[in-house]
Amino acid sequence: MKFLDKYKDLGVLLLRLGIGITFITIHGLPKILGGPESWARTGKAMSNLGITFYPEFWGFMAGFTELAGGLLLIAGLFVRPASVFLSFVMIMAMTQHLLRMDPWNKALYPFEMLAVFAALFFTGAGKYSLDYFISKRKKSVKLSDSPLELHSTKRQAQI
Repeated sequence: MKFLDKYKDLGVLLLRLGIGITFITIHGLPKILGGPESWARTGKAMSNLGITFYPEFWGFMAGFTELAGGLLLIAGLFVRPASVFLSFVMIMAMTQHLLRMDPWNKALYPFEMLAVFAALFFTGAGKYSLDYFISKRKKSVKLSDSPLELHSTKRQAQI
């Protein structure tokens, strides 16, 4: 299956698109649109860490993280930081399900998503992403600036 090696970045793109779309439409947006009551229900999960104040804020932040994280995954922008924040939300969801003694399928989904976000953290966004485009531009600008820096350094030495 060595012939598929050249498609690794396409695989990462498809993963980012699929996870990003679902996190926007199924998770983040409904939480945001659910309002303060929904935010409070979601935010109560923070009590597992001993954080019991203002659950509406924590619930809103979970929804915002899922919505913004989904958008960032689709764009391929700041994928590693987004993966860290989304991982935290998944740890909280998994903890909540396990402590409530929910069926395994409810607790395993956040665990699976945690594995996906950990993989994205280590692999990065791939070649088909804004992260790649920006890093490539920075490298080309850095390389093209080198002769100018040498020229300006020589010029300053002459003055």
